[in-house]
Amino acid sequence: MALRTEDHPRLMPRIVRFDRVQRAAHWANALLFGILMATALPLYFGSLADVVGRRALLADIHLWTGVALPVPVIVSVLGPWGTQMRRDLRRINVWTKDEVAWLRAFGQRAPKVIDKFNPGQKLNAIFIGGSIVIMLATGCILKWFRFFPVSWRTGATFVHDVLAFAIFVVVAGHILLAVTHWDSLRSMIKGWVSEEWAARHAPGWLREEKSVAENT
Repeated sequence: MALRTEDHPRLMPRIVRFDRVQRAAHWANALLFGILMATALPLYFGSLADVVGRRALLADIHLWTGVALPVPVIVSVLGPWGTQMRRDLRRINVWTKDEVAWLRAFGQRAPKVIDKFNPGQKLNAIFIGGSIVIMLATGCILKWFRFFPVSWRTGATFVHDVLAFAIFVVVAGHILLAVTHWDSLRSMIKGWVSEEWAARHAPGWLREEKSVAENT
């Protein structure tokens, strides 16, 4: 049961937002992204490479970290332990009319009913998931270039570099929003949010969780 009321009467009822599998996958993914970003800078900027040194080692770390990047997500989705992750992935892929209107209005029009994830969070998840696939594919082309035509290698270089820049911007924005919204960040650390927070930020999801709790 996701709803959990604390024994102390003054404490707010808590709702489990992310289980241990989801939190482990998120932080493992964050660590891998951090390593990739840290190693990408000296590989791209020659002046940093001269300071850091050992470019070949950095390139190997960058390569194999990129190969490992999809692993946390794949492991968290497979098997009986991935029930909650699979359910949330389905949520991310479902867009209501209000959310589509929000997208068309570039975020200027708030959706009437917000599910577990707001449209911005859904977009972020879709972007990160797509980036993992594209960066892995283009990275493999750049590493094992002998197996691909020149046009593929040229295109892969362009896409890899441009998408890397976009990832830096998105990740920086994600971290900024996380540290300025403690309740959301806490849900990814401890797993839960207060019922008050859910009522304000995810009323649709709160109604769903209460309905499930009443029927169990």
